Amino acid sequence: MTEAVPADRAALDAALARMGLTAPGEQPRYTALPGGVASDIWKVDTAAQTFAIKRALPKLKVADDWFVPVVRNAYEVKWMEVVRAILPDAVPRLLGHDAEAGLFAMAYLDPARYRNWKNELRDGRADEAFTAAVGRCLARIHAVNAKRADIAAAFATDEVFHAIRLAAYLEATAPKHPPVSDRLMELSRTTLATKLTLVHGDVSPKNILVGPDGPVFLDAECAWYGDPAFDLAFCLNHMLLKCLWTPRAAAGFLTLFDVLARDYLAGVTWEPPAAMERRTAHLLPGLFLARVDGKSPAEYITAEADKARIRRVALHFLGAPPERLSDIRHAWAREVGVKEPA
Repeated sequence: MTEAVPADRAALDAALARMGLTAPGEQPRYTALPGGVASDIWKVDTAAQTFAIKRALPKLKVADDWFVPVVRNAYEVKWMEVVRAILPDAVPRLLGHDAEAGLFAMAYLDPARYRNWKNELRDGRADEAFTAAVGRCLARIHAVNAKRADIAAAFATDEVFHAIRLAAYLEATAPKHPPVSDRLMELSRTTLATKLTLVHGDVSPKNILVGPDGPVFLDAECAWYGDPAFDLAFCLNHMLLKCLWTPRAAAGFLTLFDVLARDYLAGVTWEPPAAMERRTAHLLPGLFLARVDGKSPAEYITAEADKARIRRVALHFLGAPPERLSDIRHAWAREVGVKEPA
C-alpha cells in the first residue's frame, strides 16, 4: 500500500463530507489499496477513524476496451445490505453511500486479521473447513433470496450483468472457437434467462477474505437476480485454475473443488440439487475457457502449455456437456497429473 494523492482529490473530499465522514475543511489521508480491474479502492485516514472507499470505474483496467455502467456501485451497496441482514459477519460494515460520486464507504478490514483467500491459495494452503464455509454461506444467501419478487425487482440488472459477465466471458470467447461458438452463445442466453435468486456475480477467491468469523465477501458489483449456477461455477473454476498456479497443491485444490460443491449443493432448497449441479456443470467449461480466451484472462496462466490444457478440457465438455461436476474434476485431475484413488 502506498499513500497517494488522488487525481480528483477535491471530488473525493466532497463526497466524504457529504456522507458525514470528515469534519468541515478536513483533508484526509488516502492510501491506494490493491483491487480488481473495475474500481478504485482507497484506505482513508481521518482524525476520527480509518475506513475504505470504493468507486466504480466506467472503463475497466484490462487490455481490451471494456466499458460498464458505474451504476453497479449502487447495486453492490444493495447486495451488501441484503446479505448483512442474513449473515452479518459475511460482508464489511457499510458507513455511507454517495450515489452522485458513484462510491461508498465501508469498514477497513486489517489484512493482518482478514487474509485474502487468493493469496492463501497461491501459497498452497488448501483449507477444507474454510472452503466448506464459503459453500454454506453462498448457498444460504441464495436460499434466503430465492423466488422473491422484491429481490427480483431490486436487482433487475440484466444489462450490467450481461456486459460485465456474460459478454466479457462467454460471448467474447465464442468467436475464437468456432466449433463451440453456438454453444457458448447458448450458455450466455440460457444463463441470462434463468431467474431464481440473488447472485453475487464475482465469487472469486480474490474477493473473499479469510476472517476470524468466517468468509467475508467483497466486490458485488455484478449483483443480479438470476442464475445461482453462475456463482458456484465461477468459484469452482478457480479451484481448477489454481492447480496450474501452485502445482504442488493441485491435489488439495481438487479436494477443495469437491468440498465447495458438496457443501453448497447440500444447501440448495429452491430447486432439486441435481438440476442446480447440471446447470453449473454445463456453465463451468465455458467459464474455464474464458479465463484464457475471454476479456479477463487469469493473469497467472501464461505458459502456452497450460493454456492448451485448459482449452483441451474445456472444449471437450462444451462439446459433450456433463451432468455432474465430478466429471470435470476427474478429467482435470488426469490433465494435471493428480493421481486419484482407484
